[in-house]
Amino acid sequence: MDPSRKRKIRLVVALTAAVLLATMLIVVSFSAGTSQLLPSEALAQKPDERFELGGTVVDGSLEERGDTLEFAIQDPNGSAQMPVVYSGAVPDPFREGREVLVKGELEGGRFVGTDMTTKCPSKFTAQ
Repeated sequence: MDPSRKRKIRLVVALTAAVLLATMLIVVSFSAGTSQLLPSEALAQKPDERFELGGTVVDGSLEERGDTLEFAIQDPNGSAQMPVVYSGAVPDPFREGREVLVKGELEGGRFVGTDMTTKCPSKFTAQ
């Protein structure tokens, strides 16, 4: 086989593999994510599937009951609140007034969460 033809075939195979891998990466990245909603959006849409609820933990709403943690999350502007029942590992920086993301689903008018991430406040915000 001619060496120049062999190089062209290798180049075509390598480029085809690169394009297929890039396409698969794009498909997986778009399909793997869960939607993130604020309490006002979740109340308006009533989603049927799992999603991430994001917002600020309402001051005075935190209650521990055995292995569960009950609290309310509100929109950043304070317009809507949603009660949350959470059972799972609680991140160390979790407290009232902090922004959180909780994965779970709506059940009976409240959000039942199974995984939580706490957003830490930035050291570089204006006082």
